Amino acid sequence: MSPRTYAQLFRIVATAEAISWAGLLTGMYFKYLTDAGDLGVRIFGPIHGGIFVAYVLITFLVSRALGWGRWTTLVGLACSVPPFATLAFEVWAQRSGQLMTPTTGSPDEPLPAERLPAVASEPRARGFGDLIVAGARSGSSPPALCSRAAGT
Repeated sequence: MSPRTYAQLFRIVATAEAISWAGLLTGMYFKYLTDAGDLGVRIFGPIHGGIFVAYVLITFLVSRALGWGRWTTLVGLACSVPPFATLAFEVWAQRSGQLMTPTTGSPDEPLPAERLPAVASEPRARGFGDLIVAGARSGSSPPALCSRAAGT
């Protein structure tokens, strides 16, 4: 899935979680403050529970896909507990840019071809193990690759 799809799915699930809270709270009102019975709680309880689990899962997925930090993720998860807090978090995340894709800066525009990163002709070494693998592929010895990686 694209980051844009994750952001849209997060908005939908955050809104659905808040709506299910409203249904559950309404059902609780009728169950505990009137003699109408517990039908509302029996209907909205499982619905809210399922959407709650979906919100937690999508929060983890969006966190990874959009590069959220640890605190943003934890606040997003904590907002699943109080009623309607997922809406507040979604609005904050949208306004602060947390729901924008890291490559384009916009959730609505795909990455244009001219902005795609250039592919290097030689893989960049990240560690000694990568140097050995790259050396084996290119036929060069690791010291020769080290000197190229160091710019000498």
